[in-house]
Amino acid sequence: MTHKNKMIKATLSAAVLMAPIANAGTDIWFTPLTQSAPVVAPNALEELSSPWVAPAGITQKNWVSLREVEDAVLSPGQSTVRVPGASTSASMFDMLAYNPTGTHLFIPHETPIGAGCTRYDIDKNRAEVIFAGDQKGGLSVPDWSADFGAFDPCRWTPNNTLFLAEEWSGQGRVIEILNPMDDVGSITSRELNSIANVSHEGINFSLRYRNTIYFIDEYNSGSIYKFVMKTMGDYTVGQTFVLSVDAFGASGGLAANNYNEGPNATAARVGAATWKPLTDALGVPLPGVTDPFRNGSTGADPRTSPTTVVGGRKAADDVGGTPYGRPEDATVSKLANGNEVIYFAATSENSVYSIEILTPGTSRTPGTAIVRKFVDNSSPKNLGYPTTTGTLNSPDNLAMDSVGNIYVIEDAPNGGSTGGDIWFVRDIDNDGVAESLDHFLSVRVNGCEATGMIFNPVIPTEFAVCVMHPSSTDLVTVPSGLGDAVWSFDLSGIPNTDHVKALKRGRCRKFTNQ
Repeated sequence: MTHKNKMIKATLSAAVLMAPIANAGTDIWFTPLTQSAPVVAPNALEELSSPWVAPAGITQKNWVSLREVEDAVLSPGQSTVRVPGASTSASMFDMLAYNPTGTHLFIPHETPIGAGCTRYDIDKNRAEVIFAGDQKGGLSVPDWSADFGAFDPCRWTPNNTLFLAEEWSGQGRVIEILNPMDDVGSITSRELNSIANVSHEGINFSLRYRNTIYFIDEYNSGSIYKFVMKTMGDYTVGQTFVLSVDAFGASGGLAANNYNEGPNATAARVGAATWKPLTDALGVPLPGVTDPFRNGSTGADPRTSPTTVVGGRKAADDVGGTPYGRPEDATVSKLANGNEVIYFAATSENSVYSIEILTPGTSRTPGTAIVRKFVDNSSPKNLGYPTTTGTLNSPDNLAMDSVGNIYVIEDAPNGGSTGGDIWFVRDIDNDGVAESLDHFLSVRVNGCEATGMIFNPVIPTEFAVCVMHPSSTDLVTVPSGLGDAVWSFDLSGIPNTDHVKALKRGRCRKFTNQ
């Protein structure tokens, strides 16, 4: 059976995508690893055939790579983004998104200029660029009017559009591709001036409050935001809020400081919290609050560059948004008590947090939440199994399977001799605090990081992961290098058949939030 036929068969139950989500968390279902993988040489056999060390029964295969796309003999007519003159940042495959039927993957490119998006047809094994900037952001006087930088988040929306957003380059904008499945020549897009300009990474749709979008500023004083649409399904008008832990200011915290700077090193950043408004219900900035929709520098500090920094970052400081240590990816689920929960990775803190939503709030009444530490290096590792010498190192991305288990993907090794890891978070009682951090996968590709892990919305035993900016992307150093690549994993062969059955019958989380 071809991959396409498997997906057609699986799509017969696609209505489950919109069903209310089940409680998250199962017991561990694999024998965890006991060490991180050693890194191999660029283009070594392991990189080309099996870059991941994985538990028994998990198979891996390459779906698409830079070398395959750019080889005109093997794949004529295909295209992907490669910025001229760049080395390992030439392409930067990042946060993947599936379309609802699981037939196509969307690969954003986190390049410094000329950022774009590749659409990959899985069954046809065909990649083509559907959107890209004109690279004029690299001029001595940058022109970002038709150029984009560092696309990181990539999310399929409930409106069947695609979000792309800028992280560390560009202007901190969110771009919406309005017809991502159409012919390349017919693709249309718009900038969403209603979503605050920040260094975007995690951007997710609420599962319970369908008028709400959560997003994050990936900065060492970054905060957590939400956008509440005025009209359901209209992303162009709404109210913006930032999360503020109630005890943060009371314990001496300063919103403008980095998360661990001065009094922030001991200030409370967990506990009861409220969503503080930055705008009114129509998106008009409140008095005394910086325009959160101002384009600006994604790398600037509001204290030293208050007029040129992205507006959302300065606006959060204006109202006391709580800062975290480089918050990055996020995902949304439900706790055992029925409340919605947002998980987000704080890379600089080596931690993952959970935010339990208590009340959504209104334009006049702030919503409330509880922030908890979900998992960090003090959490037990491989509980009940032989321990691991691996440590949680710079958690970056998060993924969620069809029964709600959370996976943490590291931003590592970036040139080290030891590979980066993916961890399974065991939270069986589903209270937003993990019982164990279990060593799941380890990558051995030189110079790379893993990113974009996402489960197929209609084949729940399958997930994809990118190998990003490996040394083999630099063709000057590694001629004919494999480069950035997407790998697919199949869990159907694991010894724990009960878990395979659970994945297959599990109510899939809405695909926009994986």
